[in-house]
Amino acid sequence: MFRNREGRPFGATLPCYDSDHPLCYLSKAYAIIGLSTQGGGKITRIISGKADSEDTSIETSLRPRRLDDFIGQSKVKENLKIALAAARGRGEPLDHILLYGPPGLGKTTLANIIAAEMGVNIRITSGPAIERTGDLAAILTNLQKHDILFIDEIHRLNRAIEEILYPSMEDFALDIIIGKGPGARSLRLNLPPFTLIGATTRIALLSAPLRDRFGAVYRFDFYDHDSLETIIRRSARILQIEAEDAGLKEIACRARGTPRVANRLLKRVRDYAQVMAGGTINQEVAVEALSRLEIDPIGLDEIDHKLLRTVIEKFGGGPVGLETIAACISEEADTIMDVYEPYLLQLGFLVRTPRGRMVTEAAYQHLGLPYNREKPPQASLW
Repeated sequence: MFRNREGRPFGATLPCYDSDHPLCYLSKAYAIIGLSTQGGGKITRIISGKADSEDTSIETSLRPRRLDDFIGQSKVKENLKIALAAARGRGEPLDHILLYGPPGLGKTTLANIIAAEMGVNIRITSGPAIERTGDLAAILTNLQKHDILFIDEIHRLNRAIEEILYPSMEDFALDIIIGKGPGARSLRLNLPPFTLIGATTRIALLSAPLRDRFGAVYRFDFYDHDSLETIIRRSARILQIEAEDAGLKEIACRARGTPRVANRLLKRVRDYAQVMAGGTINQEVAVEALSRLEIDPIGLDEIDHKLLRTVIEKFGGGPVGLETIAACISEEADTIMDVYEPYLLQLGFLVRTPRGRMVTEAAYQHLGLPYNREKPPQASLW
């Protein structure tokens, strides 16, 4: 890793904005265009649904504590209310629950709400953090009766660890092997009844045996503009931000249906309003601040525009292969497929075909480009 004269790695956390340090200018530049330098130099898009260190530090204060305060996901809430009331009435733990959907929609928040509604403790971990079977055994043996174990990114659990989890979920027992070779013996430890809540953004990567052991599976959808506006208004009240309804609506329209992105944009617009507009967020201030971040009225950023224009201007709107697009915009193919494409597909700006990716007429209209695409002549049979 390259380091500067002070021994600090390039791309690490930079000095504060008030500093005269030369690297401070780079930090300011990243902030202006909506990029983060947290995480060992990895630059994060401001409209990405994935959490970063800044989100973690402030989301705790913004998260609702009760199910009635949780905004959106009405179908999930209705089913959970029934399950919670039934479990409390019987004095039993909830069935194991699997939450899946895009990042930033509130899966972790809902897991904490379930624990609060049940009046029990919650232990939070993630799939990549559990590297050995001993790690999982230590977590399970420290659970109390009716406690909740929340595993984020559960699709990244090691298969050997999943085998340990199966009897724990079904029989509340932990099977461990003591010793090696001919002298090895199996020992079963009884566990208190508990509830496992798993969260994943890629349910297809879960093995079928693990997926079938969850008693309830809930899918999280993107939020509509009204729900996002309500979330932003609540966040503004908690953070003591002066904001008009028109300004909050402008932020909600560009948040890509994701509360985490909405709260992140609210903080960036708050900064702009504080420095440039007297501290109050109105529609004009919100539009100007978001324009500086290069986020258009429907939430597309510079990278989204670059991807669409590449397909249109270099390949006539497609079809074009994913690897070709990746080479043209200098991105990994997996990054395009997992990060950039989902929202463009949801908007109907991009389609996947057996021959490759194609840009739709709606994307041409949004970019202000003429759509004069001619259909290829039908091939003759003779």
